[in-house]
Amino acid sequence: MHAPPRTIAAAAAALVLLVPAPVAAAPAPATGGAAWSVQPSSRTGPGNRPFFAYDLAPGGTVTDYVGVTNLGSAPLTLNVYGSDAFTTPAGGYDLLPADRPPVDVGSWLRLARTTVTVPPRSRADIPFTLTAPANASPGDHAGGIVASVTSTAADASGHSTRLEQRVGARIYLRVNGALNPGLRVDGLRAAFAPGWTPFAGRLTLTYTARNTGNVRLGAGQTARVEGLFGLPAGERALEPLPELLPGAAVERTVVLEDVPALVRLSAAVSLAGHTRSTAGTWALSWWYALPLLLVAGAVVLLVRRRRRRATPPGTAAPARQPAAAR
Repeated sequence: MHAPPRTIAAAAAALVLLVPAPVAAAPAPATGGAAWSVQPSSRTGPGNRPFFAYDLAPGGTVTDYVGVTNLGSAPLTLNVYGSDAFTTPAGGYDLLPADRPPVDVGSWLRLARTTVTVPPRSRADIPFTLTAPANASPGDHAGGIVASVTSTAADASGHSTRLEQRVGARIYLRVNGALNPGLRVDGLRAAFAPGWTPFAGRLTLTYTARNTGNVRLGAGQTARVEGLFGLPAGERALEPLPELLPGAAVERTVVLEDVPALVRLSAAVSLAGHTRSTAGTWALSWWYALPLLLVAGAVVLLVRRRRRRATPPGTAAPARQPAAAR
């Protein structure tokens, strides 16, 4: 056990991954005011690594250390285990729930200890090995090492609920071999809603961005809109696509304002400047109906005038004869 200086504890707070939060967060508080953090370490203590990152050949092994720091004022017992990572629907980085056994990086870990009791304001550095199977697929694999505390609480109905609070450090592993980066846009849909601005409206694009390769990737996104006969209607840079793990997909909805209502629009979304998908939609403004209404009104007035001219002045319609009494 080692008593870390305050600076190390503060750094750990900024580097750990709070699960299920998708990004780096503060150390997890447990019941009773306990708090802890997890970070890459070594035999002599933590360095400046924000996460674990390795390159291995199939069958290769690496030995490393994970530091678990108790930031509280009482001894803390934690469960320590490996887990696989996945991309959340929002595009964040998360680890599998504890009740789902890992099949990738999390299952390739061997920790020297799976339970550790850490004294107050101290750190335990736990050695582990990570071995890429001989048949491991080339490319990027992701996971994490988790330290957790489990407690039981009663819900409003009096039923017991098992609550696991956990903190994890990310693991990025690249297995040597052919790398095939790839992104794809699926299911692009476009919908136009006319606005109060003449001849313009709102264009909503919905699509799925998918990582089809074996490398984790993020990308810039661009939307290009054209009208009939390829008439340009605008090109706009979208919020960059977050990093997706291999095989991951996220749904995106983009709203473009003040898009010209050019009768028929063709919208294209591009990822990294080359992956592209196209969808079309009708784009008619309410203002297009104004000339039609004016023409219809003119026709009605013209018909009425002709009817009046066809009836001679002073001519009255014949009166009905009263029905004969029976």
